[in-house]
Amino acid sequence: MKQRFLFRLSFLFVLSALKSNGQQATVENAPDHKWWKEAIVYQVYPRSFKDSDGDGVGDLKGIISKLDYIKSLGVDAVWLNPIYSSPNDDNGYDVSDYRAIMKEFGTMEDFDALLKGLHERGIRLIMDLVVNHSSDEHEWFKQSRSSRTSPYRDYYHWWNAENGKPPYRYSLFDVAHDAWRYDSLTNAYYLHYFSRKQPDLNWENPKLRQEVYGIMKFWAGKGIDGFRLDAFQFVAKDTTFPEFPKGFEKNFTHYYAMQGNLHGYLQEMNKEVLSKYNVMSVAEGAGNSFTDAHNLVDEDRHELNMAYAFEGVDVAKPEGYSLLHMKEVFSRWDSAFAQKGWLSIFLANHDQARLVSRFGNDAPAFREASAKMLATFVLTMRGTPYWYNGDELGMTNAGFTKIDDYKDVQTLNEYRRITSTGGDVTAYLKQIAFSSRDNSRTPFQWDNTANSGFTYGKPWINIPSNYKTINAAAQEKDPASVLNYFRKLTKLRKENLSLVYGKYTLVDKANPTVYAYLREGEGQRFLIVMNFSAGNAGVAVPGNATNAEVVLSNYREVAAIEKKNSSLTLKPYQAVVFKLKP
Repeated sequence: MKQRFLFRLSFLFVLSALKSNGQQATVENAPDHKWWKEAIVYQVYPRSFKDSDGDGVGDLKGIISKLDYIKSLGVDAVWLNPIYSSPNDDNGYDVSDYRAIMKEFGTMEDFDALLKGLHERGIRLIMDLVVNHSSDEHEWFKQSRSSRTSPYRDYYHWWNAENGKPPYRYSLFDVAHDAWRYDSLTNAYYLHYFSRKQPDLNWENPKLRQEVYGIMKFWAGKGIDGFRLDAFQFVAKDTTFPEFPKGFEKNFTHYYAMQGNLHGYLQEMNKEVLSKYNVMSVAEGAGNSFTDAHNLVDEDRHELNMAYAFEGVDVAKPEGYSLLHMKEVFSRWDSAFAQKGWLSIFLANHDQARLVSRFGNDAPAFREASAKMLATFVLTMRGTPYWYNGDELGMTNAGFTKIDDYKDVQTLNEYRRITSTGGDVTAYLKQIAFSSRDNSRTPFQWDNTANSGFTYGKPWINIPSNYKTINAAAQEKDPASVLNYFRKLTKLRKENLSLVYGKYTLVDKANPTVYAYLREGEGQRFLIVMNFSAGNAGVAVPGNATNAEVVLSNYREVAAIEKKNSSLTLKPYQAVVFKLKP
């Protein structure tokens, strides 16, 4: 799962013909202009957003109580991580009933109230659809494992033990990384690419596919506005299960992603569900090539609206990363989709550690500036921006030091594997302090009261101690806070469609510390410059930028562009958005 962006402009009108008075320009009737291209999507992790009843787990009523905050951010849609009934082996990504709400989160009446509250505020709701696998506690699987003659047997992938052990498949979450689990009840193995409690669904079975489409129609009928298809690039399998070459797990997506009749399934889904409702659709993952990605999202394919690729977020490493590599990755994806197709733009989500700790600098001296700089990047690039809750405060990694602090099944199972095989536990603890998914799953830091205002009970996972200084209440009062800078950025993007649809051109390509680019279109031209380092850095800018107007900066003082040599010196993690003359 990796990264990219997209789309060029049809110069059929100019922004001067549109009103720009603090409201987003309305261009739904323009060719290629869609609400889901212009939307800013805010991801809410329900378990950690706001707890209303003191059980230490976030819930739907908690989200409802914070809808005005979400509205104040200037976002257009909320992507909600799974809220379905689940035993929570993987925090809701193991679904036991797709038409029911997890008891910890509330009731269907609470969901209806949440959807109504969002729509009243002009905010759309995107649901996570987890149908590569279900929970092993789903009734389908209970029936499937009960008998080889069960009508639900072919809802999952089984390998009868009398045929020997099945060919090795890699599991991302299993302690032994073996994706086949033996089940003695019918003397057979079932397939699970993730946890053993997440058996993979068999999409070759048309009855299973109709079950999924029925689930989608249920939620679309309630009025939701879109689906994010979790791990969907993995759903199609070669059910003859041939042997894979030794070491394939090092590049397992090449063997798992975009296999078999995946596109046939998506075209069927589009015909039966997506085309019949005013919903957007986004796939987690974009395959193994630009061709794969285009086949998912190009309009004439009649599959999905956009893909959520991961090459960009994979740039960040514990040992650091090269900005030159980052620029190459993002520029390459943009170029591939400049003419056709649409993708998302993001640097963080629930499966990544915190944005500022991975791509910026979470040291006190640089945290605010680098958090603002990264927000500048995401909200001025081409594509639909996805923003993870809490990053608008510059929330940092958790600072966990012992394995007991962690809750994530992937993290814990890998720890068990390392300890059982005599691996380097100290090195692993250092690694997960940087990269574990739990870093982004700690509770939202609302204020400096007990438990950061998230709960009056015991939180399900520990809260970083820096909540006393990094919290929403404190930042509301500070006009120069990360939070209020984020609001300025969302306003800027919504008022200037060139930041959505405009052409992207990399500037000063070989600069190792500064990322700079032009965004041009809709009768507008912007220059964005960002220093990704902790020291001062210079950047060469286009000669016609010397009379540029500063429209946004994350520093109070902005160094002027030197007209003699068309250069600019930036302070540590400084970001500046210039508006150029057309």
